[in-house]
Amino acid sequence: MVDTPTADNPREPDISHVNPAAQSTWFGHPRQLARLFTTEMWERFGYYGMRALLALYLAQWFLFDDATTGGLYGAFTSLVYLTPLFGGLIADRILGSKMSVKTGAVIMCLGYLGLCFGGEQAKPLFVHNNQTYEVASAVDASGRTVQSVVTPAGNYAIRGNPDGSVTLEGSDGSVLPQTIARGEFRADAVRDPFWISVMLFSLALVVVGNGFFKPNISTMVGTLYEQGDRRRDAGFTIFYMGINIGSIGSQILAPLFASWFGWWAGFALVAVGMAIAFILFQFDGGRLKGYGEPPEGVSDRTRLYVYIGILLAIPVAWFLLNNAMLSAQAAHAAASDGSGILGYLAALPLLGKALFALFLVAVIGIPIWAARVGSKAEFQMMVVAIILVVMSVVFWTLFELAGSALTLFAERSTDRSLGFGVVMEAGSVQAFNPIFIVLMAPFFAGLWVRLAKRNVEPSIPVKFAIALVLVGLGFLVVVFGANFADSQFRVGIIWLVLLYLLHSIGELCLSPIGLSMITKLSIARIVGLMMGVWFLGTSMANYVGGIITQFASVETVGGEVTNPALALQTYVDTFWTIGIAAIIIGVFLFLISPLLKRWMHGVV
Repeated sequence: MVDTPTADNPREPDISHVNPAAQSTWFGHPRQLARLFTTEMWERFGYYGMRALLALYLAQWFLFDDATTGGLYGAFTSLVYLTPLFGGLIADRILGSKMSVKTGAVIMCLGYLGLCFGGEQAKPLFVHNNQTYEVASAVDASGRTVQSVVTPAGNYAIRGNPDGSVTLEGSDGSVLPQTIARGEFRADAVRDPFWISVMLFSLALVVVGNGFFKPNISTMVGTLYEQGDRRRDAGFTIFYMGINIGSIGSQILAPLFASWFGWWAGFALVAVGMAIAFILFQFDGGRLKGYGEPPEGVSDRTRLYVYIGILLAIPVAWFLLNNAMLSAQAAHAAASDGSGILGYLAALPLLGKALFALFLVAVIGIPIWAARVGSKAEFQMMVVAIILVVMSVVFWTLFELAGSALTLFAERSTDRSLGFGVVMEAGSVQAFNPIFIVLMAPFFAGLWVRLAKRNVEPSIPVKFAIALVLVGLGFLVVVFGANFADSQFRVGIIWLVLLYLLHSIGELCLSPIGLSMITKLSIARIVGLMMGVWFLGTSMANYVGGIITQFASVETVGGEVTNPALALQTYVDTFWTIGIAAIIIGVFLFLISPLLKRWMHGVV
């Protein structure tokens, strides 16, 4: 019965001070989710747009060889996944999630702006017998860029041979031999050290800024829901959809802007995206009041120390990136010379040594610790967690080649024609992954529910095994497609589309359950540590992805491939090796999955 107010019985005034607007929803979720969704969408617009450009920018503007490009790209992306461990901890203890997100947004925006300034493009050189020659570029009748060595006796077009040697067409041997064997020449470039430092400093800003932004906006999404609110998982699904929507837009547009107006325009576009993310978050109209606030009792002096630490972290990141760039050639040479695993590890940059050492200590030490302090069941569950972390490293290593080796393959060895005279930019090919995720995520979410109702849902180890097999099959699809390469040794883009389709299905099998798996299997007192190990594994996967890009190195002069046939064969050999390896590991995981399921003791 409704209490209707009358003159004798006036309705009591509402003194609850509850804002009715706070109770409104957005697609059945708290209204604040809309602001966090759009902020994350624009931030990911910036990051993935930058990632679509980075490897090509290093190879074509600074004219780094593939070993240096792969090493620097891997170091950068590994740091991007490592710094959130520190950013999340600082937010929890000192700054709060909201201020951390704002700080990270400003720093990342400055990093993207810094990438707009690359100075003058590096000038290619050809070095033989300690003599250095300039290199000139021209476009032949087929539209292919041809590089020529400039000598006093004339210009000699460079043509690569299957054995790795090069032929200098037109040379009579008076200045340079007509054929120069592999190892007797090298491509180099004149680069301005100042602009290289600016580029590294800009990447260091992105690394540090991402460490504060990425973990803490996700934390704020979690605070929108009370404990036990069943909308939480669906809210995170909506939130992560913003990531994919943002990445689709930028991975298509940023390479186009770079192609139309220059590299600066592509990076300026992603800086604008990052600026929009900051504006949306900073001027939220009070929608986020009370969420992500700093913890009480933290002094201004303590916060000042944090900001001083941030300023000091930027040159540290610069140093690690610079060290990775300078050490890339030595590590690649150690691997190529067959120096053995110890020789290779000794030649690794500091970041590589640290990541490998920390990960090795974690995967060996944690199970030993669990065996000593935990029950038999806890020990077995921890072993399963560690095995799945290692398997995730294998998956993400190959999956994250999208921004490095696969982008270079798309540029050099792929016919990107879409028909009707439209040619897709190499960096834009990465957009197929988020497109497939957006299209297929609802189907897979429903599929797991339907299978669970019938008690036939695959176990977590089986899902991981499926993901590994699919990521391997993706590379084998491209290997098969190479049999149909055109006369210029370019593979049809449809084969890359199929690769991204298989990789995206694999991602949907593994990614959504990874963090949840860690929280369910870990001993309660070290859940935080295990979450750190998960992100450490993801960081190492990106680093190892850079190493694989180094192994897929092809000979270039002035950023142009000297022998398209040899380049395609190099990529095919690498893709075949990693594809078969992933499938073998996936099958092995599938075979031991019944044992792992028993050791999970009912965790699903």
